[in-house]
Amino acid sequence: MSDLLERLRGRGWRMTAQRRVVAEVLEGDHVHLTADEVHARAVAKLPEISRATVYNTLGELVSLGEVLEVATDKRAKRYDPNAHRPHHHLVCARCGTIRDVHPGGNPLADLPDTERFGFTVSDVEVTYRGVCPNCAAA
Repeated sequence: MSDLLERLRGRGWRMTAQRRVVAEVLEGDHVHLTADEVHARAVAKLPEISRATVYNTLGELVSLGEVLEVATDKRAKRYDPNAHRPHHHLVCARCGTIRDVHPGGNPLADLPDTERFGFTVSDVEVTYRGVCPNCAAA
């Protein structure tokens, strides 16, 4: 059973066939699918699943904190099931490929008090931008 499915079952989330398929599609390393990509993969597993069901399920998973909604530039939002392990993202400026990265250290601790401007900081999102090896070779 996938990590996401295990987390959802542990929460007592009602596991319909549609919800299970969406969770299965989101399983894996470096998964950052758009809602349309989730829908296309879900339809391959469960042909009767609707686009609305996929969008609603993704919204529920984000609200539960089990999936992160990742927005980079003006591209479509992507959904990241790696919600419980702090990480940053590496994004290709050409093709939009996203990879999870886990650098050492604590980015929150790297922000000096003088640069917090009185904010109580609770979270950090870091996005590294560059060109992936495939785009660089093209």
